[in-house]
Amino acid sequence: MRRIVVAAGVIRRGDGRVLVARRPRGKHMAGAWEFPGGKVRPDETPRRTLNRELHEELGIIVRRSAELMNYEQEYPDRLVELHFFAVEDYRGKPDGREGQELAWEFPGNLGGMGFLPADRPLVELLIQQTASIKGKSAR
Repeated sequence: MRRIVVAAGVIRRGDGRVLVARRPRGKHMAGAWEFPGGKVRPDETPRRTLNRELHEELGIIVRRSAELMNYEQEYPDRLVELHFFAVEDYRGKPDGREGQELAWEFPGNLGGMGFLPADRPLVELLIQQTASIKGKSAR
C-alpha cells in the first residue's frame, strides 16, 4: 500500500472562523472540502511542507505555527499520514492560487460540509473545542 505524508494548516480569523478549501477538478476526491496543505517531499519536514504549500496554494507566509494533531487515515489504495498545524501568525491575504474555492467557516458549520475522510477527525476536534469554549463562557 502506498504511503503519503501530508501537512496541513488550520488558519483562524479573529472571529473564530477557519479557512477551508474545496479540492478542484482533476484532483483525487475533487469537490471535497479540506484544510489547505499538501504532500511532504522526501527532503522536507512536515512544518517546512506546511510553509511551502500555504505559500504556493494561498500566497501567505507562515510566521508561526504549532503542532495540533497527527494521525493516519487508510484508504483502499493508500495510507495517509497527516500532520496538522495551527497557523498562529501569517503574512498576506489567503487567495486560491490553484483555482480552489476558499471559505471562512465557523467550526460548528464544518460537520455538514463534505470533508475528506482524512480531515474529519480534525473537524470533530475543532467542533469540540468550540463547544468547550462556548460552555466555559456561558458560566
